[in-house]
Amino acid sequence: MTAARDSLNMPSMRLAILLLAAGEGSRLGGYPKALLKRGGESLLKRFYLSAQHLRPIEFKVVTGFYSEAIESEVRSLNQEAPDILLDCIRNPSPELGQSSSVRLGLESMKSEFDILMIALCDQPNIGAPEMESLLKQFSHRPPDQEMILPLVHGQRGNPVLFSKKVVDDILKIPGMVPRAYMDRHPGLVKTFETGNQAYILDVDTKTDIQKLGLDAV
Repeated sequence: MTAARDSLNMPSMRLAILLLAAGEGSRLGGYPKALLKRGGESLLKRFYLSAQHLRPIEFKVVTGFYSEAIESEVRSLNQEAPDILLDCIRNPSPELGQSSSVRLGLESMKSEFDILMIALCDQPNIGAPEMESLLKQFSHRPPDQEMILPLVHGQRGNPVLFSKKVVDDILKIPGMVPRAYMDRHPGLVKTFETGNQAYILDVDTKTDIQKLGLDAV
């Protein structure tokens, strides 16, 4: 177990990550957000490198639109760092929206994880410190709370953490997705109130690309 995990006082907690990268990026002119670059590295790669030291036991990427391009990037990352393999699941109907990708991703998870992190591919400022802060919140949560939701000045952010128990409960309900489950069970949610804008900052438009110092080549 790594020092980073030990420092969170959660050496026995097994982490799985579900990264959503199935969107069309229509307001970007039809470009995969996961492959936007900063400093010569794709957002997908930057997130992957930030998460490596947490030693996830499963790391799943949901693709849809631009699946071949994103899956090619995943194959390259697996060749570079084969100790933590990324796995892809392709949404055959990404036009049905993010909820369909989330549900498909949940159904595809195979490991016996304790914590599931559901993350978005288009949040360029989410890095190791933000992930560690969420895991710390989980490790110190009250016993009756099973989900960690970052809130920035009242605005819901991402990534979000879910216990294995909650994921199992969601999967028992046909068509249920995490957002709707959270709304139905607010007492199970521990909100993490923070001023860190990284949790709500994402890429939606070409203006965002310029503003955030990203590159679409």
